[in-house]
Amino acid sequence: MISRQVLSNRYFLANQEQRESNALSYPRRFPIAMREASGIFVKDVEGKTYFDCLSGAGTLALGHNHPVVIEAIKQVIDAKLPLHTLDITTPVKDKFVEELFASLPARFAEKAKIQFCGPAGTDAVEAALKIVKTATGRRSILAFQGGYHGMTHGALGLMGNTDPKKSISGLMPDVHFLPFPYHYRCPFGQGGETGMEIGSRFIQRTLEDPESGIVHPAAMIMEIVQGEGGVIPAPDKWVRDMRSLTRKYDILLIVDEIQTGLGRTGKLFAFEHAGIVPDVVVLSKAIGGSLPLAVVVYDQSLDQWAAGAHAGTFRGNQMAMATGIATIRFIRQNHIEQHAEKMGERLMTRLQAVQQDSRTIGEVRGRGLMIGLEIVNKEESSDHMGSYPADPEMTRLIQKECFDRGLILESGGRHGSVLRFLPPLIITSEQVDQISEIFAEAVQAAERKKNAG
Repeated sequence: MISRQVLSNRYFLANQEQRESNALSYPRRFPIAMREASGIFVKDVEGKTYFDCLSGAGTLALGHNHPVVIEAIKQVIDAKLPLHTLDITTPVKDKFVEELFASLPARFAEKAKIQFCGPAGTDAVEAALKIVKTATGRRSILAFQGGYHGMTHGALGLMGNTDPKKSISGLMPDVHFLPFPYHYRCPFGQGGETGMEIGSRFIQRTLEDPESGIVHPAAMIMEIVQGEGGVIPAPDKWVRDMRSLTRKYDILLIVDEIQTGLGRTGKLFAFEHAGIVPDVVVLSKAIGGSLPLAVVVYDQSLDQWAAGAHAGTFRGNQMAMATGIATIRFIRQNHIEQHAEKMGERLMTRLQAVQQDSRTIGEVRGRGLMIGLEIVNKEESSDHMGSYPADPEMTRLIQKECFDRGLILESGGRHGSVLRFLPPLIITSEQVDQISEIFAEAVQAAERKKNAG
């Protein structure tokens, strides 16, 4: 039993600093020790309550300790169900697959197979790479600038951000990076529909050029909305263009739905916005109903690997499958993805109003309840597109002002200059308005401090 005298954030943070790896990240921005959590709220050991718009990096689709999740956990415990089964099947596992496939578009699900992976999304990405390379006999992978697919060795090779890769040698070879449509900082200096069209044509020319330097790729991997890259949504037409090109040039399409899957963008799966059918879909985070779970769902024609070709001790997490069933069922029955779309529009509108009164917000963008604000320095000159230089220092200052006022927001994007909103999908209109007010106050306070400094 911990003495009440040591129930302070400082005590636990000091212990964490002493005992845990230097690779710690979140505690450096959110210096608290969490004690309780419910819905969108978390409470630290000192009793302060925060709005959690990080939500386990998108894992907590229904927020903390949702009743259907807690009930699913209790049922597993009360029935003495197995907790760990490797890849041996159970009634719970069978039901999970049934619920997950029912949530996917029928055109994809009706000819799909599933691979359960280690409980992190990055392991599912590794499995997807093995699937496409095994099925095609090829080695090259097309990835995108700004992409993020995890931190394991193969997935790290797909990452756009170079900082985490600088000190790691021998990353996966034959990865080729393509431009992603990014309106505010268009790689072709155009933006909008023109920039998107140029990007599509550039990729087409690259794929048809016999001297592009790229050996016939096994697959293209993409996020429909780049998360860690700065909450950058791909236009639906561009996504359809990529699907057309990959089909034309016999390249498999892997869609990474680890952060977007299960309602986050206003559809159950982000690729549904464009109406495409991928070859492979990578899923984690929300599908486990707040517990660790990751899978790859893929076209049955690709199921060409041998028994044991991908394994993992904790691929049989039965409690996560039970909470996943409860979460998927609740989202589908209550059309939570539609609610997420409405709340996302409401939040976007209010954040755009903050932008109008701000001297530091360059762009507000996103889809559903996956929203990012690019923080810029308007005291410097803009480029020919009207885009200002990134301002990571101001980003950190606004993030701290939000935290001090009880609002937890993630940061990311180029130069760490994008503030990200990933609230639970069950957020209410009142909570959206309260969060918007806190954010507006934090921006104003940060700008005052910058001017005073």
